[in-house]
Amino acid sequence: MTLTHKQTNINYRIQGEGKALVFLHGFLENLTMWDALIPELVVQYQCIAIDLPGHGESGNLGYVHSMEIMADVVKSVLDVLAVDQAVIVGHSMGGYAGLAFAQKYRNHLLGILLLNSTSYADSEERKFTRTRAIEIVKKNPNAYTSMAISNLFAPSNREKHQKKISLIKRQATNTSLQGILAALEGMKDRPDLSLLLKRLTLPKCIIAGKEDPVLPYDQSRTESNITKTKLITLDGGHMLHIENQKECALEISDFVRVC
Repeated sequence: MTLTHKQTNINYRIQGEGKALVFLHGFLENLTMWDALIPELVVQYQCIAIDLPGHGESGNLGYVHSMEIMADVVKSVLDVLAVDQAVIVGHSMGGYAGLAFAQKYRNHLLGILLLNSTSYADSEERKFTRTRAIEIVKKNPNAYTSMAISNLFAPSNREKHQKKISLIKRQATNTSLQGILAALEGMKDRPDLSLLLKRLTLPKCIIAGKEDPVLPYDQSRTESNITKTKLITLDGGHMLHIENQKECALEISDFVRVC
């Protein structure tokens, strides 16, 4: 299904009835990343998956897709569906967008789960890495997306999930150059929302991978303690919905039950 947000088409999918769950994908992904997990939840809940701006079948909303812009897109989808409150499950960049939603639309949030994601802003080192990525993308976007996606998986899992990696790479090549650049700019400039996460009194959870090559596990453990957020640890890297699909689905289901 599609809606028009600021004269731009936004693609989303809705299945099931009951408590609303909003699924937000990560960078270079799209709503199909949730296809293996949603069937476990749709029998009890209303599952809403959204293509964030510049990804999947959704158009671009400018040259910088801030997390606040993405949060506004989520709110527009909920408004069209007449959903007043929802649980947000966000993977990586989707978690950043979910936190921005929590900041702007707190009264419409039932709970938030950060899957391989963080409330912290980029470090100076990480910002430099994103700036370099922007330069590389402008010269050769396909080479960048291929390298970036392989590096999301734990080294021990890359051969095992080679077919999935190849599929994600093919999907990523359909992401427009503007969409890639706008997301990189938005992630690089996002604010630190760890204090917001700490102050949230609703159910909140971080699911972290022991071998995550993007977000070090020790950082997630420290963040969990500081922000008073439940931490669930799973074997795998930055793509736990693939690397540890069964346990990931079970933990998401258990979390949603308490929201």
